[in-house]
Amino acid sequence: MSDKPDVTEVTTFDKTKLKKTETQEKNPLPTKEEKQAKKGKQ
Repeated sequence: MSDKPDVTEVTTFDKTKLKKTETQEKNPLPTKEEKQAKKGKQ
């Protein structure tokens, strides 16, 4: 065994086989207006 990692699979990896995906935020951060509205309710 050597101390170097085996990167043969990485060098032969084909990026064209990957699928394009759209990222959707599940829990977006509140806007400045939403923060102020929440402060007004308290």
